[in-house]
Amino acid sequence: EATSNIKTYSEEIQLYIADFKDIAKFNMKEYGIPASITLAQGILESGAGKGTLAQNANNHFGIKCHTGWNGESVTHDDDAEQECFRKYKDPAESYRDHSTFLSSRKRYENLFKLDKGDYEAWANGLKKAGYATDTLYPSKLIGIIERYELYKIDNEVLGRNFVPKPKVVSQVNGEHIVQQGDTLYSLSKKYNLSVDELKNLNNIPDSGISIGQKLKVKK
Repeated sequence: EATSNIKTYSEEIQLYIADFKDIAKFNMKEYGIPASITLAQGILESGAGKGTLAQNANNHFGIKCHTGWNGESVTHDDDAEQECFRKYKDPAESYRDHSTFLSSRKRYENLFKLDKGDYEAWANGLKKAGYATDTLYPSKLIGIIERYELYKIDNEVLGRNFVPKPKVVSQVNGEHIVQQGDTLYSLSKKYNLSVDELKNLNNIPDSGISIGQKLKVKK
């Protein structure tokens, strides 16, 4: 009973989605960025609103000050020590700034030629445009979108009923390609390994895995 009120990370994400989906939908209509992408980025980059920048500066997307920023700011260690990040009075301002940031910079202009319901193309397009250096960034976004069915929020804006095709489970040459619904625990049972063995085999520091990620499943 002592731990029954402690929320799991999945529950925290569900609460985050409930809090910000209307803002993401509004921004999708105004700026043309899929709400699923915006929410997935917010979840990933703010730790579902629990990260330091989100807590201290209402900054859910890690947007730095950049030249011309005249608002409040905080310093935070990132690529370098004590970098300048934008501080907002409300998280909604962070969401709006994220949308204007993407829609006003030339490097992201090709994104806006994509179908607004094609979250996979947007996720890969963000990486291609240099938004993130993490090679797994697209698969992490896609994993969040599909696990939490964020494409349904895009459907509400677009008046569609899109449902992604189930991905075929693949296990080749001792590797498993992570599918929707996979967890380290479920994979440990599937391949008769402990969770710690899976983590050690794949140099995973925590429990986070992403759809499309290849995991070694043989010792």
